[in-house]
Amino acid sequence: MAHLEIDAVSLAYPNAREQSTFLALDSIGLGIERGEFVTIVGPSGCGKSSLLMLVAALLHPTSGSIRLNGKPVVTPGSDRALVFQDFALLPWRTVLKNVELGLELAHVPAAERKAIAQKYIAMVGLRDFEGHFPHQLSGGMRQRVGIARALSVGPEVLLMDEPFGALDAQIRQVMAVELLKIWERDRKTIVFITHDIDEAVFLADRVIVMSASPGRVIETIPVALPRPRPLTLRNHPDFVAYRQRIWDLLEEQVRSSLNWQASDEAPPLAPVS
Repeated sequence: MAHLEIDAVSLAYPNAREQSTFLALDSIGLGIERGEFVTIVGPSGCGKSSLLMLVAALLHPTSGSIRLNGKPVVTPGSDRALVFQDFALLPWRTVLKNVELGLELAHVPAAERKAIAQKYIAMVGLRDFEGHFPHQLSGGMRQRVGIARALSVGPEVLLMDEPFGALDAQIRQVMAVELLKIWERDRKTIVFITHDIDEAVFLADRVIVMSASPGRVIETIPVALPRPRPLTLRNHPDFVAYRQRIWDLLEEQVRSSLNWQASDEAPPLAPVS
């Protein structure tokens, strides 16, 4: 039994204008092992973010089921934590108080939650910035605060939705290295969405490639690259081969997605391998 099981999950939204439904996800099946780092890539609009929202139980599947440790996922819980692209920090709270937020909502006593928050602030390299406010931090530092806040509540699964998407290319690469260091210390199960193929390969044990809408899994690619992974790994021939393989899978899906967005009509389904 996998740590996180996504079994034949579909998600449809009602379309009131056309008195029909829009199928966002179609029969997604995934098993993710404990401590595994899985990345998901696919064209815009393929339902990647919706899939994370389903795992977080902020949405509910139209059909199929999701299980964590063999138990159905039906409500949000502290065993899963979401990290978003836009940091989502409270501007009036310091770094320490932002990281304490989830613990505070869980009614953890003040001294205990401070100690836990300080542990994760140190883990993300921000020990000297506990008293700073978000506007005093760089984008990369703000994202590290968001990661520390998610980790502080002790989730079994960390769900990351384009967490580095708002960062410039150089900071984004450095943040990927930092995230791997954090993951190697804590070994949380991570499901990470990205549009960046290099980022997907660099981080993952496995890359999940999704089709254009409705989102389906078209291939699962194990990444047999050694860890730890320096940034120079991106120049290695094996890394380049993974990049090309994923792009070959995605190119037709991206074109299909662009045609659909231009015509405002659902694209034809690509063959599923």
